[in-house]
Amino acid sequence: MKANEEFVRNFDLGDLTVRPRRRLAVLACMDSRILFERCLGLKPGDAHMIRNAGGIATEDALRSLIVSHHLLDTQEFIIINHTDCGLLKVNEYELRAHLTNKMGAIASEPAHFHAFDDLEANVREQVRKVKSHPWIPKNIPVRGFIYDVKAGRLSQVHE
Repeated sequence: MKANEEFVRNFDLGDLTVRPRRRLAVLACMDSRILFERCLGLKPGDAHMIRNAGGIATEDALRSLIVSHHLLDTQEFIIINHTDCGLLKVNEYELRAHLTNKMGAIASEPAHFHAFDDLEANVREQVRKVKSHPWIPKNIPVRGFIYDVKAGRLSQVHE
């Protein structure tokens, strides 16, 4: 709350519109080491940022991208995964068993954690999922990238 009080004292973003200036939506991992706004040169109001564990095109992420395009006029999507991701090299079934044992309960949700073992293949899969959705127009560019957490560099993953 103290940080918010300071933020409010200097707040100057009240005139931003709901539509992102750069007409861009970014689906990326929630990793706290990555400041995607800075590595992409974005300012508040430039793009929609959708973040989840792994930067996965889940049902909810797809919902957000669809809203972003159809209701708020974004015209480009970027998907970013990164090196040293917590979901990289995790076994889905071992994780579920570990959580069941640790918490003493079986859970039906989440149905999947979307763990993966090949970073580039995962980026390609997320791009494919977005591009193939029937409510995402074929003319919307969807590009995939890998962010190197040690160097800060983005590398495009080509299909």
